[in-house]
Amino acid sequence: MNLSNLPLAATALLASLGAPLAAQETDAPVAEETVALDPGPICTDRPTKSNAVCTVPEGMVQVEADLFSWSRIATGPARADVLLYTNPTVKYGLGTNSDIQLNIAPLVEVRTHAGGETVSQTGVGDLTVRFKQRLTGAESRVQVALLPFVKAPTAEIGIGNGEWEGGLIVPVQVPVGKATLTLVPQLNLLADAIAPEDRHLELQGVVNLAYPIAARTTMAVELWTSQNWDPAGTVRQYSADAALSYLLSDELQLDVGGNFGLNQATPDVQVYVGISARF
Repeated sequence: MNLSNLPLAATALLASLGAPLAAQETDAPVAEETVALDPGPICTDRPTKSNAVCTVPEGMVQVEADLFSWSRIATGPARADVLLYTNPTVKYGLGTNSDIQLNIAPLVEVRTHAGGETVSQTGVGDLTVRFKQRLTGAESRVQVALLPFVKAPTAEIGIGNGEWEGGLIVPVQVPVGKATLTLVPQLNLLADAIAPEDRHLELQGVVNLAYPIAARTTMAVELWTSQNWDPAGTVRQYSADAALSYLLSDELQLDVGGNFGLNQATPDVQVYVGISARF
């Protein structure tokens, strides 16, 4: 992502407030009655690989970022470490049920260890543009959203693959007692490894369960898979993930998490610390 998105965070609430009683009881002119909107606690698409159904309140800006992320994948005697020194996603609320999102990692470092030597490459990551449209109202028990996205190849070869790619994410959320169950199917159109001018499909899926373990603390666990049908050979990945998020205030959230590969094709481990803020 990543990374990505707390499934249990609250959706936006609307609270209508009339003119103050004190103003109504004086002879002073009373301004035209306004309606104040209470967006409730910040709702994010992080942590974990899941995505939430909620959108950023209209006219507000939200930043969700890895402060630091480290991943490792080992293949025989060789291994690669990927470090992200911040990885912000900036969101803007376009309407009651829609927002637009921009994500780019300003500094990515890839360290490859093989044959007793270490080769390091640093640079900017790829730019991803996403649009989220919530399809259901806040009163619906089952919540659904559409999240199409496109990736622009702003990263150097070795950090990225130099190709335009995109896909569609469909988060579905339903309450299970105090917990929230999130199912996230995702279909991507990716460049072929051998013939990058051609495209193939990749299917990703997430089953995420988030539970409030304290008033402002939520724990999330999930299973994730990727089925990449590249003509050069299908790559199947699986991971078990866990994360904690803590609301410092309704506008500020901290999180920490880890993803753990369940087969050789999946990164062995990814750990991250993140922050989200709404303005």
